[in-house]
Formats: sequence, C-alpha cells, structure tokens
Amino acid sequence: MESTPNKIKDLVKDGYGSIAREGGSCCGPQSCCENLSGINFSAGYSNVEGYEADADLGLGCGLPTEQAAIKPGETVLDLGSGAGNDVFIASSLVGAEGRVIGLDMTEDMVTRARENAVKLGRGNVEFVLGEIEDIPLPDAEVDLVVSNCVLNLVPDKSRAFGEIQRVLKPGGRFAISDIVLRGELPPSLAEASLLYVGCVAGAQQEEQYLATIAAAGFADIAVEKSREIALPGDMVAGVLGESEAADFLASGVKIMSITVTAKR
Repeated sequence: MESTPNKIKDLVKDGYGSIAREGGSCCGPQSCCENLSGINFSAGYSNVEGYEADADLGLGCGLPTEQAAIKPGETVLDLGSGAGNDVFIASSLVGAEGRVIGLDMTEDMVTRARENAVKLGRGNVEFVLGEIEDIPLPDAEVDLVVSNCVLNLVPDKSRAFGEIQRVLKPGGRFAISDIVLRGELPPSLAEASLLYVGCVAGAQQEEQYLATIAAAGFADIAVEKSREIALPGDMVAGVLGESEAADFLASGVKIMSITVTAKR
C-alpha cells in the first residue's frame, strides 16, 4: 500500500475533485466503488456546535474538534479541509477574535469551501490550496491543528507530521482523526481499497502511525477514541472469494478509526 504513493495521490485529487463538484462519499462517485459499498467511515456531526450540513460531504472518520479543546481567540489549521466542515465548527468556537485556516490540495474543494464561507458569512476563516507535506504557512503560526481522515492519504507521513510540528506554536497541539490498521490486509483487498480514494489504501499500522508522531518530536501522545471500521462480509467475499474471505474475517485484522491528540 505504501509503495503506490503517486497512485493514491492522483486518486485523491481526482476522486475528491469529483466529490466537490458532484457529491459522493469517501470512495468518490458511486460507480467507481460499488464493490466497497457499505463501509461506514463517517461520524455523526448533527449535534455539534457550528455544524453546517452543506459543508459536510461525509468524508470524515471521526470528530477531531470534539477532542481539541478549542478556545476563543485561537488560530486553528484544518488539514484536508474539504468543503469546510471542521473549519466552520472551529470558527464558531474561536469567535471573531480567532482565525481558522483550511488547507486542501484539491482546487475544486477549495473553491467550494470558499463559496460556503461567503454564503455563511464566516469572516474569520480562509481556505488555502496546498499540500500537507509542504504546508504554505510560516513557522509557529497556529495554536492548534485538526484533521479528519486525511493524514492516512498522505504518502510521506513523517514529512507531514514534521510540517505540523513546524507550523505549531511552542506549546501548540493537534487533534487528528484518522484510519489505521491492526494487522495486514490481503494484497487484493488492499488494492481494491484504492477505489476508496486511499481511505484504507494509505493507512499505516497503528503502532507505526503513533511511532511516526513520536519521531516528529510530539509529546503527550494519546489515542482519545477508537472504533472499528467494519468490512461487510459480502464485500470482502466479492473481492477475495468465499474461502479466502472466511479466513480473513476470522484473522482478527482490523481497520480502525482513531482520534489522536499530542502537544508540540
């Protein structure tokens, strides 16, 4: 899975651009992922303060703002901000004196998010085009970084977390929801997961993911929440065949959504 970074990145750009224009889910247009339908990545936002349904494209796998302890007046950076869902939630919490920056590498997403900001009258937000491995912000610029089901899509996670470390102020923190693995997926299932715009295909093993965070220099690393992303048996059987699917489903291999916090 880690050997196909360019393929994953291209799928992300193409798939998320299509979602921004036409709607869809983490796997992009339904026609490209019919064998993977039934996987529930997203978490419910409907009761969250500042939630705007028009900005929620169902692309997340957690609620990172729930664990972020966002304070009035803070500067927040949302990595992989999409149509602005978590940006608008954070903007309601930082208030008029605060600032929220959304970063996304897909032009159509940035365009849609900017349109949403105008429509909602959110003057304390901005949306920037760029990549997480090369964040276009100065050093020590933000108090908090949030991200929702995006870092798993980044090929060079060490560089990404190094960039997060760089743009955080001393004492700054992050709250990130992401997809990780516990155990190895069969190669054919991993390849099929590429249709899910990398949502699974780019995921690291959980221990490796947490080690990458620690290697970037973060402290007080904690997994605040976790839940299993269940793979429907009929979908697995459609990819692997009945016999191999039975072995896989009994193997204990899991796809997990986790929300991690840490401090600079």
